[in-house]
Amino acid sequence: MSGRDGESGSNSGSDSGSGSGNNSDSGNNSDSGNSGSDGKSGSDSGNSGSDFGRDSVSDVRDATGGYMDGSSIEGSSSFTETTSQSWFSRIGGALTGLLIGLAMIPGGSGLLFWNEGRAVTTARSLSEGAGLVQDTAPGRIDPAREGRLVHVAGPVTVATPPRDAELFVTPPAAALRLVRRVEMYQWKEEQQSETRNRLGGGTETVTTYRYNRVWDTGRIDSSRFRQPGGHDNPSPRYAAQAWSAQGARLGAFALSDAQLSLLPADQPFGETRYIGVDANTPRIGDLRVSWRIAQPEAVSVVAAQTSDGFGPYATRAGDRLMMVQPGRVPASAMFQQAGDDNAVLTWVLRAVGTIVVFLGFWMFFNPLKVLADVVPFVGSIVGFGTSLLAGVLTLVVAPAVIAVAWLAYRPLIGIAILLVGFAAAFGISRLRRPRAAVPRPA
Repeated sequence: MSGRDGESGSNSGSDSGSGSGNNSDSGNNSDSGNSGSDGKSGSDSGNSGSDFGRDSVSDVRDATGGYMDGSSIEGSSSFTETTSQSWFSRIGGALTGLLIGLAMIPGGSGLLFWNEGRAVTTARSLSEGAGLVQDTAPGRIDPAREGRLVHVAGPVTVATPPRDAELFVTPPAAALRLVRRVEMYQWKEEQQSETRNRLGGGTETVTTYRYNRVWDTGRIDSSRFRQPGGHDNPSPRYAAQAWSAQGARLGAFALSDAQLSLLPADQPFGETRYIGVDANTPRIGDLRVSWRIAQPEAVSVVAAQTSDGFGPYATRAGDRLMMVQPGRVPASAMFQQAGDDNAVLTWVLRAVGTIVVFLGFWMFFNPLKVLADVVPFVGSIVGFGTSLLAGVLTLVVAPAVIAVAWLAYRPLIGIAILLVGFAAAFGISRLRRPRAAVPRPA
């Protein structure tokens, strides 16, 4: 494709430029280790020292240990900030965290309970749909199947293919979707902190902020950087966008934009277009634009037949079924895939809910650790104990909530699991009970 509007039109190979700007933070330790001993004040760090807050000391250094004014050096810059927090301030924050923890414990428990209900509803809906779905030929709409759950598979024709009119990109006529991906060369802030407890309960935190030039999608909001000066990210000239074909039909059935959007656009199309002066030496604000298309040889749909198209099918269990996949996929395979996705989502949400419950207990007990931090090593011991206690309580509460949910949503299975658990606990208790001594014959 030819370049337009100052585009170089190259097949950009400048990923090496982004890699060099995103190296590991191996230099952070030396920065943070030296920041507290030099005693330099905000005048050495440009304008950044004016908003560090009371009782804080900040140093600005490059990777060699020299002081900087916040400007970039060979694609990256960094500075360190040392802040202190008193014991009384930490107690106030811990008490606030205690209140938040009291809300997180029931919140995580509620998520666990709701997730089990969602999983059961989805599983029942899929089972119901698998028993009701009817294979339908794409070439003719049967009025007798109006509102019923149907499975249709076949090639798709389009009246108008998708098109990126802004950048003059038109995919093949059989393409169903066109997705534009935009990367901008921009500043990215990374930070690494190390907190040390001090005698008396206070803390000292050394934070290293590193600014690298990277290729990234979307615009990183540089106004939120700790040191925004000299690291401004402009608004990109073009944004990511997606288009769907118009007048798409699966045989006699019409496909809507929402249904086409369920198809993955995973086929690269055309060359990457570079928008900037030189792809080998990118500048902040330069763009790399690439495109992907969805062009399957066939499409499979499981949905309710509605007039000359498809709509969500409402199951008695409470879900609404609408599945669209590329290729000629049997209905049984589509329902199997949906069941597998439901199982994965169920375990992910179980993990999230369990973590929320743990964090709630940890925040609830954290004031004890802060109180003990008057003597740092005592605070470490108390902190280990409270974390262990939070973990134990989580292992009790989370499974208990899931068990109660199973009793509510799957009573027969839930009761069976409880009976097995009680039997196992009873058997273990019998094995651990000391046996009575048998008297020896005289």
